[in-house]
Amino acid sequence: MEEQDIKKTIANNISELRKSNKLTQVELAEKLNYSDKAVSRWERGDTLPDIDILLKICDLFNVSFDYLISTEDKKEKEKQYTKSQASNHLITTLLAISIVWLFATILYVYANIILNVSFWNIFVWSVPATALVAVISNSLWGKKSYSVYLESIMVWTLLTAFFIQFLDYKMWMIYILGIPIQVIIILWANLKSKKNKK
Repeated sequence: MEEQDIKKTIANNISELRKSNKLTQVELAEKLNYSDKAVSRWERGDTLPDIDILLKICDLFNVSFDYLISTEDKKEKEKQYTKSQASNHLITTLLAISIVWLFATILYVYANIILNVSFWNIFVWSVPATALVAVISNSLWGKKSYSVYLESIMVWTLLTAFFIQFLDYKMWMIYILGIPIQVIIILWANLKSKKNKK
């Protein structure tokens, strides 16, 4: 591949990535600590960014260096880009869930060693906290069709955590609260899906 071809390919790919991420040349320039004129020259193929800037662009848009210099058709590249994004979103979600359980474990160990109290309930509360992380993650990156299930899991595990925490008070009636909340979740999801169809 000749130098001019490489310049053109990189120029097109930078421009496509910027536009698909809804960034202006000015915004991309700010993220890279460059001027918008430099970004404009890159996208026209007048000049090539330095290798360190190309790597920064790859990090910023979550793509490989091969993606940036590839002349594959747009659909193939988008598929590769989407896979990479989905993988990063999953890892971010699992990392957040791991932090919830790490925090719970630290509290459990601290309560047992320092306070000499068995604080096993913290693991019960970690279940609705995990569901909350899943709800947030799904609302940011996931499929909207999963939101009803995840929100339902969060509500019922939260009610169960309350029930177990206050077991001595025979709070089984707390589950009755879940019925109207569940109806609201289902109706809200249907309302949103109707709005999206319009």
